[in-house]
Amino acid sequence: MLYLLAYIASVVLINFAFSAAPHLDIIWSAWGGLVFILRDMVQTRFGHGAIVAMLVALGLSYVTSDPTIALASATAFAVSECIDWLVFTITKRPLHDRLWISSALSIPLDTFIFFGLIDALTPPVVITALASKFAGVTVVWLIMAWRLRKQTVAG
Repeated sequence: MLYLLAYIASVVLINFAFSAAPHLDIIWSAWGGLVFILRDMVQTRFGHGAIVAMLVALGLSYVTSDPTIALASATAFAVSECIDWLVFTITKRPLHDRLWISSALSIPLDTFIFFGLIDALTPPVVITALASKFAGVTVVWLIMAWRLRKQTVAG
């Protein structure tokens, strides 16, 4: 439940931050990595129920943030979640691999869609966003792979 609440709060807060201080977009783009980690944790616990969490977060974002930011976030998340859904539904690989594969496909699209729609698509912002998101997803992948190996050795 903690990851679910943290995910919703992070989406709302990052959208509010982009609305309140758009000139700090490179800082907020680094924060995006945390949002992807939390999304992955929510997906591992709630499966496709993560979409409900996303909808709640986007609804709250629309109320608390600039509607343009909320719409850009909703659009980017919708594309990202569709990719995740496809990978999780079609792929039969272990969970940690599905998380990394879906992220490898969705992170670049999410990044370009969001920053393109808010007119902040600059090289430093894109590089920071991609680096933070891929770093976060890779850390989650490594932790999950380590746990799986540990269980396999113990079992």
